[in-house]
Amino acid sequence: MHHGDSPTFANLHMERSKRSTIRLYLKWVLWVLLAQTILVNISAAIYAYKFTHFFSEPKTTSTSHNLLYKTWKLFVGPTFYKDAIEPEPPFPYHAVTLQTKDNIAIDGWYSQTDTSTKCVIFFHGISVNKSYVVKEASMFRSWGYNVLLIDFRAHGKSGGSNSTFGMKETDETAEAFEYAKFRGNKRIILYGVSLGAGVSLRAAACGMVHPDAIIADMPFGSLHLHLKSRAEVLGFPSEPFATLVTFWIGMERGYNAFRHNIDAYAKDVHCPVLVEWGEKDRYVKRNEITNVFKNLGSSKKKLVVYPNADHESFLQVDPITWQKSMKDFLSAL
Repeated sequence: MHHGDSPTFANLHMERSKRSTIRLYLKWVLWVLLAQTILVNISAAIYAYKFTHFFSEPKTTSTSHNLLYKTWKLFVGPTFYKDAIEPEPPFPYHAVTLQTKDNIAIDGWYSQTDTSTKCVIFFHGISVNKSYVVKEASMFRSWGYNVLLIDFRAHGKSGGSNSTFGMKETDETAEAFEYAKFRGNKRIILYGVSLGAGVSLRAAACGMVHPDAIIADMPFGSLHLHLKSRAEVLGFPSEPFATLVTFWIGMERGYNAFRHNIDAYAKDVHCPVLVEWGEKDRYVKRNEITNVFKNLGSSKKKLVVYPNADHESFLQVDPITWQKSMKDFLSAL
């Protein structure tokens, strides 16, 4: 009897041993998943901070090919620096300093054309400055418009180091609009590029400004969609990168970043709007532009597509189409 029972005890021992081993493996798998989740969120939080924080130190180029260094750079993401190099515009101007509600000094250039009372206010894209829209401003000036070019907070020669990617930058839009009115302008048009386009549309949707028209070059559909496109350009899987970085931007900058949707703001924009987009744009997809344009509450809206343009100046890519589009839009106001 004793010998007959021995295999049963042995089997029970083996079963218990197997279950113990499986539990041990499961614990290790769960610990690894937890560690990966923590590391991915740390990486996303660092990306979010660096994507919305612009450093003043000069950019240094590393020549290190060390694998550890490359892995670390991949983990923490690129560093953005404030581009304060702004060549003098080719037209006479007055230096302007505005003040936001949170006491950030905003730098600008204002140029008066004879006795004109119509003005175009220019807002640049992320990580650049007002000098990037000088050529467009020069063209409008030649057409008899006064022009006002603004550096967003944390950009160019403006104060601050943190960007909210279009949430608080509406303060700059409002201050610039009031300044243009103070200078006697009766007709005011907002011209925004990329980030500047989104800020212009949001400011009008929120009722912070009441422009006579808006020209919106390549506005992104939402912050989340923009981060998905950036991930693809960087060579990352778009998810969970975009979702995590969107979440951490909101946490770090104090707003719900998932609700930062230009296509939603567009519904409350009722002034005439000209939307422009390049078919080769890596950062703004066709469906984003389509939704922004479709949702615009304006009865006077037009979409111009540049077949050979990326996320760049349309004036420089196709000056003939750009000038015709602008003149047609302006003449219809």
